[in-house]
Amino acid sequence: MSRLKTIEWVDGAVRLIDQTKLPTELVYERIDTIEQMYHAIKILKVRGAPAIGIAAAFGVYLAIKDFPEQGSVTDFLTLFEKNSDYLAESRPTAVNLFWAINRMKEKAKKLAAQTPAIGYIKRELLGEAIEILEEDRRTGRAIGEAGAELLKDKKSLLTHCNAGGLATSEYGTALAPVYVAKEQGKQFRVYADETRPLLQGARITAFELQKAGIPVTLICDNMAATVMARGLVDAVIVGADRITANGDTANKIGTYGVALLAKAHNIPFYVAAPFSTFDLSLKDGSQIPIEERE
Repeated sequence: MSRLKTIEWVDGAVRLIDQTKLPTELVYERIDTIEQMYHAIKILKVRGAPAIGIAAAFGVYLAIKDFPEQGSVTDFLTLFEKNSDYLAESRPTAVNLFWAINRMKEKAKKLAAQTPAIGYIKRELLGEAIEILEEDRRTGRAIGEAGAELLKDKKSLLTHCNAGGLATSEYGTALAPVYVAKEQGKQFRVYADETRPLLQGARITAFELQKAGIPVTLICDNMAATVMARGLVDAVIVGADRITANGDTANKIGTYGVALLAKAHNIPFYVAAPFSTFDLSLKDGSQIPIEERE
């Protein structure tokens, strides 16, 4: 089964799939600077909360990659903080962005308190960014295994937006159980909402599932009720941009309506997400900043 690698560290730079070109073109873009990474996150070349977190970790490293090794630790930290704050402005809703940036900032502070060796600090920060990527890969696999067991009696799933491998480093969140189940010899049928206005379901979910050999049916958003009413959907599974302390979840516009439809048709509705998507500082969903686009 072929899974695309959304984001990688290759030859001293980030290589990512430009998802604005999908599905007509599969274009890999090299990112060498934090400004390029900011732009890539802002215009959705890289998207999906976990993938955004990984991109952010590499982005703040790129900002200090060329800092002179003879420079002062104080100047290094000042530059790191400034660029971290800059990158944090790229997307407001996906909490993984802030989680990854804060993790890198804390790592930088800890290292700076231990040694003035700038070269060593930079190498360790690159290692931390790579570990964030690898952790996401392991987490996606774990979500997939848990989800495949949870959904073992189901045959067909409906999903909204894209929470597959292209939203993470490899397995995805909502689609991870589909991929793991296929590895185990089981095949799900997936109904993918088109997900207007940016059509992540049509452009990305259907594309990656087809590429992986998973049976997928693309439906327009207002067909979800019909396929549920006809008994074609056994469960709904989606990803998340942010989950608050009480369990309220922010995901792509339209997810709330799908949840209500699932409830009306007595269909189980699941949210699949890593711990980095939880924001326990927020009491409920009313406190989640919602991104608005022109």
